[in-house]
Amino acid sequence: MNSIKRLAGFIWIFLGVAAIYMLVHRAGLEIGEAVAGKRPLVDTKMFWYIIVPIFSPIMLGLCLFGWYAWKGEYDKIER
Repeated sequence: MNSIKRLAGFIWIFLGVAAIYMLVHRAGLEIGEAVAGKRPLVDTKMFWYIIVPIFSPIMLGLCLFGWYAWKGEYDKIER
């Protein structure tokens, strides 16, 4: 069971990093389209300037949870 927890920790780290990358990448694409005139600029910038700072710490917390699981902090459960 402990090896499954450690593997899951690695998966959580990967998912957190991938989610942050996809979030920032998508924000860059949409802001780039807004600058080119295909979308409203102010609405797009305001949306991404709010979403990125809110969801980035959540994804970093997911990575931290995965780090602790990968290092074996959850191997012993005290009762």
